[in-house]
Amino acid sequence: QVQLVESGGGLVQAGGSLRLSCAMSGHKIDYAMGWFRQAPGKAREFVAREFVAAITWDGGERYYGEPVKGRFIISRDNAKSVIFLQMNDVKPEDTAVYYCARRGGISYDNPQDYTYWGQGTQVTVSS
Repeated sequence: QVQLVESGGGLVQAGGSLRLSCAMSGHKIDYAMGWFRQAPGKAREFVAREFVAAITWDGGERYYGEPVKGRFIISRDNAKSVIFLQMNDVKPEDTAVYYCARRGGISYDNPQDYTYWGQGTQVTVSS
């Protein structure tokens, strides 16, 4: 049974940093993984989640959504089955629930191409 459990969310001031973690279990490590987010007031359907970042199974390639390029860094530790999202220079518009997901389709930035999702962790950025 595939399980993804996010942690590390919380309240942070604008300009600060936060690191999210996603612990994976119940599956092999050879899957690309991604982070998505859902801002307050946005549609709750998972297809409306905004792409944040993705990483190939071996960490060789990384992809980022435009709003976070140059500020966020995705990484993974396959030995520990953990995915990380280092969030730097955060902004109030980064406030959202952040989800970790396992890619099962072709694209990296389309939530419909991800088959397993965690429950999410709340990140709130104060101005």
